[in-house]
Amino acid sequence: MNFAEKLKNARKMTGMSQEALAEKLGVSRQAVTKWETERGIPDIENMMILSKLFGISVDEFLSKEKTAVVQTGYRYESKTEYDMDEVKRLDIKLGGASNLTITGTDGEKVLVKLASNAINTLERDFKVRIDDIKRRLDIDVNRKNGMTEAKAKDNLSIELFLPNRYLSHVELDVNCEKICVRNLICERVEFHGKINTLYLKSVEAIFEVDSNLDMAIEIADFKGSLEINQVSSISRLTVPTDFSFRNVVKGFFTSVFYESKGETVENFSDADGENVIELNGIKSELVICRKDERNE
Repeated sequence: MNFAEKLKNARKMTGMSQEALAEKLGVSRQAVTKWETERGIPDIENMMILSKLFGISVDEFLSKEKTAVVQTGYRYESKTEYDMDEVKRLDIKLGGASNLTITGTDGEKVLVKLASNAINTLERDFKVRIDDIKRRLDIDVNRKNGMTEAKAKDNLSIELFLPNRYLSHVELDVNCEKICVRNLICERVEFHGKINTLYLKSVEAIFEVDSNLDMAIEIADFKGSLEINQVSSISRLTVPTDFSFRNVVKGFFTSVFYESKGETVENFSDADGENVIELNGIKSELVICRKDERNE
């Protein structure tokens, strides 16, 4: 929603008329009408009064995010977007979801889509908040009205569209079954939470994954360093036949094994490989196999 919509909604939620609001601010009713019809905004003094009156921060009132509900491949979908104009660090907290797709774009907008075939009250039960704080952009998906994380993990799909030109560092907290990342170019990406399946296609980054679940990771096209941090977990990584990589093993009681056609084979990493696969943690194993060999 834009400022005009937020002001109008806040006024109606408190049962206040335009005349009553105008009286509290010491302005004309026509001024309030002008603000609510996108023909102007209050000066800073009146904006501060509105913020205190309705319990909405000035930043939230003036944020450039826009939200709409549409219907696409899912029965229900909510969309929130925000215009970026400079390089920033993104701190993203999504909570629980069934699956997450992250796509890097050539545009200038951050776009967050929530979709479901079962939850028809997305705007009521989830709040997407985007806060612009100097060199950082915070994106949070918060549950409301008794919406549980368990229900979100069963029924909520999230799509993030991020502008590559404005990304420096992306940090993401999420608990979901599957994450797909594609066309993303970034200095560093950090995942924290619980992830079962990770798919990377056309990704260029230092890509760190912290998850203590057994994971299935597949690389279709990747350039950079994939750093896997786990405790007491066994994960499997599938790479393309021509994927060149160096292997690094750190931590305590961690091991990397190589597999072909279901059988353990000798190390097929390349000490001079342009990419890096790193396993770090405690009592964890990583099995690496080539895609064609796994599927034969």
